[in-house]
Amino acid sequence: MATVAEWIEGARPRTLPNAVAPVLAGVGVAAQLDALSWWRSLLALLVALALIVGVNFANDYSDGVKGTDSDRVGPLRLVGSGAASAKAVLAAALTSFAVAGVLGLVLVAVTGQWWLLLVGAACIAGAWFYTGGSRPYGYAGFGEVAVFVFFGLAAVLGTVYVQAERVSWEALGCAVAVGCLSMAVLVANNLRDIPTDRVAGKITLAVRLGDSGTRRFYAVLVVVPLLVTIALGVAHPVALVGLATVALLIAPVRTVLSGSTGLQLIPVLRDTGFAMLAWAILTGAALAFAG
Repeated sequence: MATVAEWIEGARPRTLPNAVAPVLAGVGVAAQLDALSWWRSLLALLVALALIVGVNFANDYSDGVKGTDSDRVGPLRLVGSGAASAKAVLAAALTSFAVAGVLGLVLVAVTGQWWLLLVGAACIAGAWFYTGGSRPYGYAGFGEVAVFVFFGLAAVLGTVYVQAERVSWEALGCAVAVGCLSMAVLVANNLRDIPTDRVAGKITLAVRLGDSGTRRFYAVLVVVPLLVTIALGVAHPVALVGLATVALLIAPVRTVLSGSTGLQLIPVLRDTGFAMLAWAILTGAALAFAG
């Protein structure tokens, strides 16, 4: 039976910035639009956290029963390591999705925008079928696209919309920036796993691009938010504070472009996640101030 510490590690807390950052950026835009609601923001944050924990447990379950995690380099996988049964991890994933669903339903009910239920259903389905089902799209190279859509566009624009009931070009810019940084986290993860994923038949985008192509793609992804920052700064000069995240990206970019492999790439996931969180905090605060 897995310990509490192992369950926490299995939830992959280092991925939590992928859920927190888009909500913080959305909160900043909502404030800039003079539509900030703290309790709606909190609900959006809880939904995002429940979804990312759910997808992490679902991936652990699906990869574990498929045998993909048999020879994995990186954080503990509960099923693959034998620390927890597949049934228990599946139950944890479904519980997380249920929490996200209930909280999302409350948020939709208070806004009266019932069409958002379709967005929520798509998010949960996307989380499950990433590695679940007979033909998981994460095994076909579409995982990065899903991360961009769900933890970039949907999370940022959704956070803004449930408060302001509209979106703006600033919201779209933030969604693209956070989505690219979220993709960069996954790209770094999949870069590390290219050798084992190729053997397991998991054809991620990193496997398709190859080692050198994946490293170049990572570099492009972390540059996009800086370009968005400059665009935001034209209309709101205070938003240029987001360029301070360059300091946090130097180390992970250097590690990726240096050809580091295996365990050497694990800090890249952490550092990219922190840079994404810092960008969201700085940019969100700047936009709120501008508003």
